[in-house]
Amino acid sequence: MKEKLTCECTVIHEDVIKAVQTKLPKNDEISKVSDLFKVLGDKTRLKIISALLKAEMCVCDISCLLNMSQSLISHQLRVLRNARLVKFRRDGKVVYYSLNDEHIEIIVQYGLEHINESGEVDETN
Repeated sequence: MKEKLTCECTVIHEDVIKAVQTKLPKNDEISKVSDLFKVLGDKTRLKIISALLKAEMCVCDISCLLNMSQSLISHQLRVLRNARLVKFRRDGKVVYYSLNDEHIEIIVQYGLEHINESGEVDETN
């Protein structure tokens, strides 16, 4: 028998509501965080970020590492750049990409830790 996961009463706890209401993020903040997670919700972009967690890389290197076309990698890097997740620097003819700041690493690391703790990861690949 399934456990019922809804309240069986209609009591509103106004003190809790008021306390939480003052601490909620603003709608604009919620919208921007939602957009951030949409960008991070793409497997290719997460693979690129994972690679950039390890080293600064150019499009050619990322393309070779992930076995994807340079145009696909360039497009995804543009999305990541527009979301302020990656930055670039030019060295002669080569453009190197890296993570914009340590927050991105923390977000990805926490996500990986969460998934690994749940036991849902297939460790055969």
